[in-house]
Amino acid sequence: MTIRTSTLACGMPLLTERIAGAGSVSVAWLIPAGSAHDPADRVGVAPMLAELVWRGAGALDSRRQADAFDAIGASRGCDVGPLYLRLTATCIGRDLGTLLGLLADAVLRPRFDPGSIGPARDLCAQSLAALRDNPQDRAGVLLTERHVDPPLNRSGLGTAEGLAAITRDDLAQRWERCARPVGSILAIAGDVDHAHGAAHLDALLRGWSGSAEAVPVTPSPTRGTMFHQPDDTSQVQILLAHAAPPEAAPESRLERLAAAVLSGGPAARLFCEVRERRGLCYAVSAAYAADKSHGRVVAYVGTTPEKAQRSIDVLTAELRRLRTPEGRVSVEEFHRAGTGLRTSLVFSGESTAARAMALALDMHRLGRPRSLAEIADGYAAITLDQLNDHLAARPLGELTCVTLGPTPLVRPAD
Repeated sequence: MTIRTSTLACGMPLLTERIAGAGSVSVAWLIPAGSAHDPADRVGVAPMLAELVWRGAGALDSRRQADAFDAIGASRGCDVGPLYLRLTATCIGRDLGTLLGLLADAVLRPRFDPGSIGPARDLCAQSLAALRDNPQDRAGVLLTERHVDPPLNRSGLGTAEGLAAITRDDLAQRWERCARPVGSILAIAGDVDHAHGAAHLDALLRGWSGSAEAVPVTPSPTRGTMFHQPDDTSQVQILLAHAAPPEAAPESRLERLAAAVLSGGPAARLFCEVRERRGLCYAVSAAYAADKSHGRVVAYVGTTPEKAQRSIDVLTAELRRLRTPEGRVSVEEFHRAGTGLRTSLVFSGESTAARAMALALDMHRLGRPRSLAEIADGYAAITLDQLNDHLAARPLGELTCVTLGPTPLVRPAD
């Protein structure tokens, strides 16, 4: 596997990883038009753009664009993140040139046909309404809103009021301002030749210029607070979040390993202590998530109203105990968590789509791509003492708590 980087004539970085034996090739294109870029009174522009990017571009209307992708057997998608729209596409290696042409049209020449605006709005409204049927996701949206700094705390689904207010001009103007090469990132993994890909992209993107707007971020006034959302149901959703190192920090590997100790299967600490030993819940987990400038650990427990208070108390106690002498990570936990992380790396290396996205996100978060070997070596270099010393030196700090269920809970004692 060979990773190469260069800057295209338009100013956008190009990253490629040629994977020996791969017959497919995947593209990940980060466009700085995520939900944080939405105007405050038009929150929902980003998810509508994610729908419309595949509804016609250049000379191709929606149907002909879909036919063109289907003609080369290409799968495609567009996800909404806080800062970026993440365009992804995969095809057979020999069709990469055609795929890049279709993607370039989608980015540089979207049509925003008037007849497509209504259906795109309806689909976004349906996705937003579907939250009513998924209480865990609903609680997750509430936690993000309260813990993460605005406007990075938006869900990516939009709001009912924002979606209803958006016009075609809003969409076209936002795309014109955000879809710029300086601030975008393009990564390709699989059956790809870097020089050929760069030359082809320079031709396709000729005339594309400009820089994306920066997003002003303000501190969250609700981080560290507790919030209850009444919900007439027989379940209770509990989510806790605390600050953690950003991805670029050396401690990020230690934090990810610690999260794997807490949550990584039936032998993980939270599963054993909260579910198996005490029988308090039907689901419990923890995960570390990090970006360029911030990170967080989010812990979740799903339970019943009768066991909810005990569940949040025990969950919080276990998060704190991990950072005490009594709760030090054991040798068995350390090896299990490390094995799980290394296995996940191997699996991700077998997917060209996963590798393309990893390269692009590394470029955003770190300013450079990493090979799987570099990441694996970083985890292999960690010792048990280093992990426990890191946890002991970093108190849990203030917790943002969100509960969703019939009755409010009492905030666990610090």
